[in-house]
Amino acid sequence: MKKYSVITLLLLSLFSCKTVEKQEVLNKQKPNILFIMTDDHALAAISAYKGFLSEVAPTPNIDKIANDGMRFNNMFCTNSICGPSRASILTGKYAHVNGFFKNEGGGDFDSSQQTFPKILQNNGYETAVIGKWHLGSAPTGFDYYKVLFNKEGQGSYFDPVFEVTGDSIVEETGKFSTTVIKEDAINWLKNRKDSTKPFMLMYQFKAPHRPWEPGPGYEDYLSDVTLPYPATFNDDYKGRKAAKDAWMKIDGHMNRKDVKIKPPSGLTEDELIAWNSYGNNDGEFWTPDENMTDQERKNWKYQHYVKDYLRVVKAVDDAIGEMLNHLEASGLAENTIIIYTSDQGFYLGEHGWFDKRFMYEESMHMPLLIKYPKKIKAGSVNNDLILNIDYAPTLLSLAGIEAPKDMQGKSFVPVLENRTKKPFRDAVYYHYYEYPYWHNVQPHYGIRTDRYKLIHYYYDMNEWELFDLEKDPNETTNLYDNPENKNLIGKLKIRLEELKKENKMDISMEELKKMTDIRIDRRYRVEPAN
Repeated sequence: MKKYSVITLLLLSLFSCKTVEKQEVLNKQKPNILFIMTDDHALAAISAYKGFLSEVAPTPNIDKIANDGMRFNNMFCTNSICGPSRASILTGKYAHVNGFFKNEGGGDFDSSQQTFPKILQNNGYETAVIGKWHLGSAPTGFDYYKVLFNKEGQGSYFDPVFEVTGDSIVEETGKFSTTVIKEDAINWLKNRKDSTKPFMLMYQFKAPHRPWEPGPGYEDYLSDVTLPYPATFNDDYKGRKAAKDAWMKIDGHMNRKDVKIKPPSGLTEDELIAWNSYGNNDGEFWTPDENMTDQERKNWKYQHYVKDYLRVVKAVDDAIGEMLNHLEASGLAENTIIIYTSDQGFYLGEHGWFDKRFMYEESMHMPLLIKYPKKIKAGSVNNDLILNIDYAPTLLSLAGIEAPKDMQGKSFVPVLENRTKKPFRDAVYYHYYEYPYWHNVQPHYGIRTDRYKLIHYYYDMNEWELFDLEKDPNETTNLYDNPENKNLIGKLKIRLEELKKENKMDISMEELKKMTDIRIDRRYRVEPAN
């Protein structure tokens, strides 16, 4: 009996070792995932998209991901604001379903709910998030995290403060956030606790979010260049009341800090805040030079703003280059899915604006570039309608894991593998809720097909907009009141109602307005705890 027990133990031990070895082999076969995300990165500021800034401000390292993989031309966010887009990426669900549908007054992300990092972690992945988080609650589903904490989760370009695994606070005094995030991400890869596991790293920058403060060595980039202007720079907003009323105009709503006007000496802390922020609200007029004409002043502010924006983008592009070099040098590149995206787009002077929020193309579009040699042909380009809720099921599918049925997005792996015989989607649904803070943008929802876009503004107004994106890609001509479009509008409204129902948004107008009116505090402390 004793002899039998020893043999049994030996057999069990051998079986256990074989099981561990088999699991290690399976883990090594699973792809690593590097999810790179910036904040507010417009397609026009990525040279792979060949926009109006591509020649003057190239992004060679980001472009390399596109050149070695696939560029998506129609990747959209479902709500163009930082936190809600990030929550949708994590959960594979619309913002109103995962509960985080606005930054301002919407409370914190419910970190107990299902996310794709949690599912990957439960299926043998080592997971980490480094950089911007901006969801209030501490990250869950990660073996390691170091996320920006000060400035209510926005973080700062200089002297950033991070929350680290275990809710400890780290102040990176004298440092630049892009550099800290770059170094921490590469160091995490070099010093992983268990290199037998595949990894999933969310590598997330603050840049190029406002206030666009260039780091060391980037202050003079483009200083001798006059940037080109977008085609709609002097838009008159004819036929678009919500656009006319928004507080996003470069000339009318940028503050002094945005364009780095030096404040007078001797101001108290409160006076300095007020001086820097002057210009945010309608009617707060200021000029760098009383002798400037209206057009000269607008041009001056544009040149200063966009150059700083492109300077912080340049720093990110260089950081991404270092990461790509590390993956190559360490032998990880071949089996790593590399994704480059941003939480939404941004206006770089289009419509005379900065910021995002609207369902217009520059704001709604997210960049998406993916490299994965095992499945994606280098230099591929795709025009399917893809949404940020599709990230979660897609990444799970690439990892060989079935996505939960309650995820609203769907895997676009067949698109990556060029196996689709029909369009991935016929239309997408969009919804924005915040109002009036920050930029007085009316809450609205809408539908976008491959050609048309129909938008409804519903809070303080009842306005509709219709655009033919084929004939009017800049969205300057509202066709809604043209009687010739009656049948088209009818069809789009039917499909819009179907999408609302499919996506659990078939609720009353009163309920929609209540969602905008909700005011719940965020967890973030303005200053780090002692």
